[in-house]
Amino acid sequence: MSAAIKETIRSFIVENFLFGDEAGLPGDAESLIAGGIIDSTGVLELVAFIEEQFGFTVADSDIVPANLDTIEAIAGYVGRNASAAVAA
Repeated sequence: MSAAIKETIRSFIVENFLFGDEAGLPGDAESLIAGGIIDSTGVLELVAFIEEQFGFTVADSDIVPANLDTIEAIAGYVGRNASAAVAA
């Protein structure tokens, strides 16, 4: 998975959910939901960001913690789907 994708996601989370406080950013494998960083509304904001930034539509069935709960999971999900969108 691309380090650039992870960095883009980290930056979005810091700016939109931590108000610029990088110290509050959990590790890449730590839960954003359980950590209280992202709530249900935040998940919708994250989905909108992914769609706009990476150029593919997130299916409703893909809006699950397995895809969107950690920075690693988000980057992996984006990597799989962005490359599929480019190939299509």
